[in-house]
Amino acid sequence: MSPAGARPSRESVLDAFAVESEPGRSTLERYLRLYPEYAGELVDLSRELRRESYEDAAPLSSGDQALIDAAWSQHAKAVPAAAPDPFAALTVDDWRTVAQDLDVPRQVVTALRERRVSLVSIPRRFLAMLAEAMRSSVAQLESSWEPAPLLVARSYKADNKPAAGEQVTFEQVLIDAGVPAEMRARLLAEAD
Repeated sequence: MSPAGARPSRESVLDAFAVESEPGRSTLERYLRLYPEYAGELVDLSRELRRESYEDAAPLSSGDQALIDAAWSQHAKAVPAAAPDPFAALTVDDWRTVAQDLDVPRQVVTALRERRVSLVSIPRRFLAMLAEAMRSSVAQLESSWEPAPLLVARSYKADNKPAAGEQVTFEQVLIDAGVPAEMRARLLAEAD
């Protein structure tokens, strides 16, 4: 409700017009005189209320169905296909090989696979090596680098609903995995 003396809101006026028992021309003219600031909306609503709904229960002709099918196939061609997730394509053995190729502990590869590492913290050189080891491209890795969906296979009693953890830096993952300082420096270097 609007306070005494205040003009009703647009929504209130349109709602009142919509529930009028006779939403004909005379009712529209009365509302237009009372609320000229909502003239456009009132006219549009009046047209909408007078519009007859059209429902055709007859089946489509074969020509109409052919037109719809042709338009749908053209639309389907225009929609880009979803890029395959390079992380989902690898097996456990493949991940072991990736860890060996990169000369890092499997704990680091697991963090990368689960996308717990902030993408911006990974040196481009290492990202290129990771893409090569995964038989993918850097662009595919970057486009699919969002936190991996939680796996439901683990069953532990917890007080809270499981949630994806915060992403950490690549350097922090290397430290947590116990990678020696000189090897960390080599992995974090941008150039060879």
